[in-house]
Amino acid sequence: MKAIVIARVSTEEQKEAGLSLPAQAMRLENYCKNKDFEIIQSFSFDESAYKDDRAEFDRIFDFIMQQKEKIAICCDKVDRLSRNMFDKRVSFLYEKALRDEIELHFVSDGQIINSRISAAEKFHFGISLGLAKYYSDAISDNVKRALEQKLRKGEWPAKAPYGYQNIRHEDGKADIIVDEYASRIIQKTFELYATEAFSMELLRQKINKEFGLHWSKGYVDHVLKLQFYCGIMVWSDKMFPHRYPPLISTALFQKVQQVKMNFNKKPIKYAEMPYIYRGLIRCADCDLAITPEKHKGYVVLSLHPI
Repeated sequence: MKAIVIARVSTEEQKEAGLSLPAQAMRLENYCKNKDFEIIQSFSFDESAYKDDRAEFDRIFDFIMQQKEKIAICCDKVDRLSRNMFDKRVSFLYEKALRDEIELHFVSDGQIINSRISAAEKFHFGISLGLAKYYSDAISDNVKRALEQKLRKGEWPAKAPYGYQNIRHEDGKADIIVDEYASRIIQKTFELYATEAFSMELLRQKINKEFGLHWSKGYVDHVLKLQFYCGIMVWSDKMFPHRYPPLISTALFQKVQQVKMNFNKKPIKYAEMPYIYRGLIRCADCDLAITPEKHKGYVVLSLHPI
C-alpha cells in the first residue's frame, strides 16, 4: 500500500525532543518500512492543530483528496493530526477510513482506523481526540490565568507602546522602561494637540518634520487615544493600572480627548484649514471665535459662534 507520512509540531512543543519533526519523521519512516508501505509523500510542518484556520493541513487534505487509490495516512499520534474533535476535515478522513477508501495509522498510539475496526476501537479513537482537545483547552486556560495575573500585577504582556521599550534584565526577567527620546515625542504630541491649534494632519506633519518620523494620521490618532501614557492599560476592553512611569498626566490626556471631541464637531470647511491662530483668537466684545476664511483669494477674519 502507498502511504503519506505527516509530522507536525506546534509552538509550545517544539523544544520537546520526542515530538520534534526529525524524531517523528524517523518513527514514521521505520513504521512504513516494517509495514512494507511505499511512501509517496512526506509532510513536516509547524502549525497549531487547535484552530480552524490550518493552511498547511488544508494543503495535505487536498493532496489526499487527489489520490485515486487507497492510501495509508501515517501520523505519530492522534493529536499530531488534530487537537480539535470538531474539525470537519478529520471527521471526513475518519468516514473515508470507515468506507475503506483510506487507512489512518497512529504509530505511537498503536491505533489503525479502517473499515474493520470494532466499536471499542472507534470509542478509543473518540477518546483520543477528546483528550487531545482537553490538553489544548487546559493549556489555553493556564495561559489566560497567567495573563490575568500579570495584568493584575500591573505588567503589560505585549510589546511596549512607542515611548517605552521592552528590555530583559540579567536574570532573564522581561521588563518595560521609558525610552527617554521617544517619550519626549509622545509628550510633545499631546501638548501640541491640547493647544487646539493643530488638526490631526498638521500635527502629523509637524511631528514628522521635527523628529524625522513617518507617522500616518491614523497612527497619530492612535497615540492620542492610548491611555497607557497616563498609567492605564487596556486589555480585552478591561482597564488595569500599570506599574510603569506615566509619560503624561491624566489631566492632559483628558484635555486631548476633549479637544478631539470638540474638533470633530466643527464644520468641515473650517476644521482642516491650516490657518495660523485658528481657534485661538476671540472677540473682546462678544467672545465669539475669530476664524480665518478665504474669499476671492484673500484670507479674511470673520466671527463664528462656537
